[in-house]
Amino acid sequence: MNTTPTPAGQFRYVTPVRPQDATGRVAQVYARLADDFGMARMAVFLTLSPAPAVLAGTWALLRESLLAGPGSRTGREVVALGVSLANRCPFCVAAHTTLLHATGDHRLAETVAAGGVPADPGHAALLRWAKDRRVPAPFPADEAPAYVGTALTFHFVNRIASSLLTENLLPGNLQKSRLVRSVGGRAMSRTVRRELPPGAGLDVLAGLPTSPEPAWAAGTPVGTAYATLMAVAGAGGELLGEAARTAVTEAVAAWDGEHPPMGDRLSGPLTGVPGEERPAARLALLAALAPYRVTDADVTAWRGAATTDEDLVRLVAFGAATATRHVEGVLTGAGVGAEGGSGG
Repeated sequence: MNTTPTPAGQFRYVTPVRPQDATGRVAQVYARLADDFGMARMAVFLTLSPAPAVLAGTWALLRESLLAGPGSRTGREVVALGVSLANRCPFCVAAHTTLLHATGDHRLAETVAAGGVPADPGHAALLRWAKDRRVPAPFPADEAPAYVGTALTFHFVNRIASSLLTENLLPGNLQKSRLVRSVGGRAMSRTVRRELPPGAGLDVLAGLPTSPEPAWAAGTPVGTAYATLMAVAGAGGELLGEAARTAVTEAVAAWDGEHPPMGDRLSGPLTGVPGEERPAARLALLAALAPYRVTDADVTAWRGAATTDEDLVRLVAFGAATATRHVEGVLTGAGVGAEGGSGG
């Protein structure tokens, strides 16, 4: 088990459950992280730990789509990195550049991170699809659980990371060094190249609510994990009043997929929300559409004597899940398997 200390300054608003203090479902997920990812301390999962159901759903979906089952791990990492670039999530960009190094394709990792086009046509097509969700999918329908699942995992995870973490993947932002990324990838290569059995991560979901499985992954472990995550994250909407919840969901439904312009444009959809509900609604909407703009002032305006870290995680997860559902509709509406090929 990797016991490397988590870099100071990664967590913006949440005090995570330390691995040595974890119990129940949180301890179960941490053990799976150590076994399947080779790391016991991963900041995204640590910051989710005050909300065990959201933590478990996120881990299960990431494991089943990105790490396990048939398909190219390199291709899936290209998708994870492409989505993270499109969502402007520097924390996740650095993490998945390093993980692409771990697959052994060092030139590909740095090419994608620098905004270039991969030399391999399959990787280039996957990257284009990951960065522009309106492009038809460059893989057959039977590979949708891996590729669509990975894309939607990171539309959700990027929003969690940008809302609740700093950019500091490593102390002193060492992840900005190409040498450090390459060395880090080499250190993780054995773990990344292992084949993990599909479905073995679903035990962390026992007893959690679920929703209907999506058609693109029905009957697969990815479908089970996605349905559970959307149910538990969507339940965070109960922290909003009815007017606030409606305003957030309607604003996301009308979203064109572009990054909102700077300024206070996100306040427009909330004008009809009662004043006391507006801080929570603003946080949820920021998490959905512009998570990198969540500020101390936004969290302070919402925080009160009755709020907890679990509430904050669940509120951000609701916004992230609402946006992820919207992206799912665009991705699957653009066509899955329209061009054929495996993408690497």
